[in-house]
Amino acid sequence: MNRRTHVALTGITLGLCLGVGACHKAKAPEAALHTASVDAMAIELREVPVAFEYVGQTESSQQVEIRSRVNGFLEKRVYQEGTMVHQGDVMFVMDRKPFQAALDAAQAESAQQQARLATAQANLDRVRPLAAKNALSQKDLDDSIGQQRAAAAALEQARANVTSAKLNLGYTTITAPVSGLSSYAKRQDGSYLDSANSLLTYVAKLDPMWINFSLSENEMLSVRTQTQNGTLKLPALGELEVEIVLADGSVFPERGHISFTDASLSQETGTYLIRAVVTNPGGSLRPGQFVRVRLIGAVRPNAIAVPQNAVQQGPRGAFVWTIGTDGKAQQRAVETGQWNGNAWLIQSGLHAGDHVIIDNTLRLMPGAPVKEHLVSAPAASANPAGSAAAGATAASGTRAAGVQKR
Repeated sequence: MNRRTHVALTGITLGLCLGVGACHKAKAPEAALHTASVDAMAIELREVPVAFEYVGQTESSQQVEIRSRVNGFLEKRVYQEGTMVHQGDVMFVMDRKPFQAALDAAQAESAQQQARLATAQANLDRVRPLAAKNALSQKDLDDSIGQQRAAAAALEQARANVTSAKLNLGYTTITAPVSGLSSYAKRQDGSYLDSANSLLTYVAKLDPMWINFSLSENEMLSVRTQTQNGTLKLPALGELEVEIVLADGSVFPERGHISFTDASLSQETGTYLIRAVVTNPGGSLRPGQFVRVRLIGAVRPNAIAVPQNAVQQGPRGAFVWTIGTDGKAQQRAVETGQWNGNAWLIQSGLHAGDHVIIDNTLRLMPGAPVKEHLVSAPAASANPAGSAAAGATAASGTRAAGVQKR
C-alpha cells in the first residue's frame, strides 16, 4: 500500500467516525424526551368553600370593677389574687365599727321619733273631740294635727336613715358581683378608701369570651363587590362560624359566631369593629390574648381549584403544567387567588376540561410526552392554613380510590 492510498483510507475512516458522532448528536434530544408517568386532574367548575382570616384580641364578656362604695379603712383582703371567684364570694372587708355606730345612732333616732309620733297622736286624739264640742279653738286642733304630721314625717326620715346606715354597713363587706377570674389587689390592708381611690380590683367573666377584630374599608368594599358580582356567596351573618387559632397554631376546640358589627367606620383606625362570641368552658382563653380569627361559611361558586403542589413559580410568575391534545406537557401561566388548605384558587389561565398535572412535575419540559393517570380532584378545604401533609394525604387517598386512564 502506497502513501497516497493510506492517507485516503485514513480520511474515509475519520469521515465515517465524524458522521456517526453527528448522528448520535442529532438523535440525543429525541432520546432525552422520554415519556414521563404523571398524575393529572380534569378541571371542573365547582363550589369551593373559602375562609377569611383576621387578627383578633380576646375580651371578657363582662369585666367588672370592684370598688368600695363607702369611705373608710380597708381591713382585710379575703380572696387569693388571680384565682377564680364565684358570685357572692367575699373579696374585701372594711372596718365595720364606724358604720355599726352610725346604724345604732340611726336606730336610736328612729325610736325617738316613734315616741314623738305616739305623743303627738295621743294629743290629737284628745283635742279632736273637744274641738268638735267647741271646748277648744280651731287653732288648737290645727296645731295638734300639724304636730302629729310633723312627728310622722320625722319618723319616716329616721327610718330612711336606718336603711341607709344598714346599707353602708353592708357595703363594708365587698363581694364578687359575677363569677370570673380575679385580678391583683390595687389597695393593701390598712389603706384608706374614698372616692378618689375606690378601685380595689376587677373580676373578668371568662365564659363566654368576646373576640374583637376589624375589617378595613378596602376589605369591606372588596367583599361587597365580590358578593354583588356573584364571585362570592356569603351566608347570613349569624350562620358564619368563627374558628379561633391560638398563638402556637393550635385551633381552639369551640367555635363561635358573630354577635356584633359596628355601624360606623372608626375615624382613628379606618376599620369596622366586629365582635364574635365563643364559649370558653375551661377558661383557657384569657382576656387580652392575640389570636387569629377565621370566618368559615363563605363559598365561591363556579370556581377552579388545583392542589397547591401543582402551582409553580417561574420568572414570569405562577404557572402549571397541562397536557395538550397531543399528549405532551405544556406550561400554562395562571393567576392565583386565595389559598385554602391544600388548594389554590385559580382566577384566570385555566378552563373547564383542561388536564393539569399535579405530580412528578420536576421531570417535565415543554413538549415532553407524558403518560397520565387521571385522578379525582381533592376535596376543597375552607381552612387557609391546612398543612401540606394533609394535602398529600388527601391526594394519595384519591389516587388509591380510583385511577383511570385518559
